[in-house]
Amino acid sequence: MQFTVNMPDRVARRWGETPEEVGRHVMEDAAIEGYRAGRLSHRQVGEMLGLDYWQTEAFLKERGVPVNYPAADLEADKATLDNILAQNPAG
Repeated sequence: MQFTVNMPDRVARRWGETPEEVGRHVMEDAAIEGYRAGRLSHRQVGEMLGLDYWQTEAFLKERGVPVNYPAADLEADKATLDNILAQNPAG
């Protein structure tokens, strides 16, 4: 989807000098806020910004965005790991 945002030039210049720079920075800010709010997944942030998994990780880390890893996901991952370990005991 493509859309247009109108804002005063003085405000827009806070994000960059060219429309491309402004658009990129506004998109990055929207991706960060969407991720923090839980509206966007890690994968969706990458899709928005044209980044692969590791580039998305670096992008979020560089901007001080904490990993969005809910306790329910941790519990599900732990249960999966427990199942795998039970099926393949070391020894």
